[in-house]
Amino acid sequence: MATISARLSEEELAELERVAELLDDDRSTTIRKALEEGLAELRIREAVGRYQQGDVAVTEASRIAGLSVAEWLEVARERNLTTQLRAADLRRDADNAREL
Repeated sequence: MATISARLSEEELAELERVAELLDDDRSTTIRKALEEGLAELRIREAVGRYQQGDVAVTEASRIAGLSVAEWLEVARERNLTTQLRAADLRRDADNAREL
């Protein structure tokens, strides 16, 4: 496992300690959990932005988000995203599904 270091403000360190205590975890475990959840949310946020801009279709948005197409569509529904589906997207998605 690789080791990294980060500089934290006193407030950030105090918050880390509070969350670690809340979760009954050590700081290292809490940092790993926060990083995992944070990275997942950053991927979704980037996918949402690109999807809303019309820069990517469903399959590409799901790839960026690190989700299946079905999971992405659920995220899109939860966030009330306007669909960017086009007929070509649906055909490509159907072709991709057949390959599975």
